Amino acid sequence: MNKLKRLPPIHAISAFESVARLGSFTAAAGELNLGQSAVSKQIKTLEEQTGTPLFLRHARGVELTDAGKELLNTVQPALHQLSAGIEQVRQRHDADTVTVIATHAVAHYWLFPRVIAFNRVHPEITVSIRSDNAVDASKVTEYDFGILYGEGRWPFLDKAPLFKESVYPVCHPELNVNEPQRPGDLAQLPLIELDSTEWDCIGWDDWFRSFNVEYQAAENLPTFNQVTLAYEAARQGLGVALGWHFMVEEDLRSNTLKRVGSFAFESGKQDYLVHSVHSSLKPSAIAFRDWLLKAS
Repeated sequence: MNKLKRLPPIHAISAFESVARLGSFTAAAGELNLGQSAVSKQIKTLEEQTGTPLFLRHARGVELTDAGKELLNTVQPALHQLSAGIEQVRQRHDADTVTVIATHAVAHYWLFPRVIAFNRVHPEITVSIRSDNAVDASKVTEYDFGILYGEGRWPFLDKAPLFKESVYPVCHPELNVNEPQRPGDLAQLPLIELDSTEWDCIGWDDWFRSFNVEYQAAENLPTFNQVTLAYEAARQGLGVALGWHFMVEEDLRSNTLKRVGSFAFESGKQDYLVHSVHSSLKPSAIAFRDWLLKAS
């Protein structure tokens, strides 16, 4: 038997979530643009299908039963996911909306300023950004574009290089640190550790290894699991952090950060603008791609 056939009507589930969240049939009716009796009927339908009361009715409102609480914990995230999925499909096929997925750091520090500039030139096109550190080649196909880091070996994606990876130490201009003469000298400075075990990114141990320097992190160093957090810690003067050029170039230009030493790790990898080779680009996406590649 198809279990989907046993699901209650979606409008009954939506009415239940609204009443549970707002704590009132009247408020839910207003939110859903329905009559209160219609909302009550939807809840009754749901209670009949689940075989149990979902609310306790009081003079001042309603209260979830234990079964109602259990059901809310199930349907609320499901409704949010469904809504997001429908909106994503809608935007993907909207002629004047371009969707892009990228990591948090790339989306915030590199892509966002360029989208603002693009919008000044093309106010008729909306660029919708999705930031996700778990972005990979399979997820890109759900969007018009993705920005992926690597060596460009994605056979089912069309790709154009955006910027090469260059990583070097940075800190607040007023942080009192000795200028390192050799890469190994940096190990004596107050470093901000980056725990990148859960995603494709280097930490201080990788950085030192690229210069053939043995490194053992000191105890009690401030440690963050996101590049953006470590970067912000450096901006606040907490210590010396690894800075990716695409993130720090503007702060270096404005003297919000300074480089520590002249040593840079060049991995040979790049970030690419990619899209599926199996789907043609709509005119708005072509306009965005051409502008972005010219501006990069």
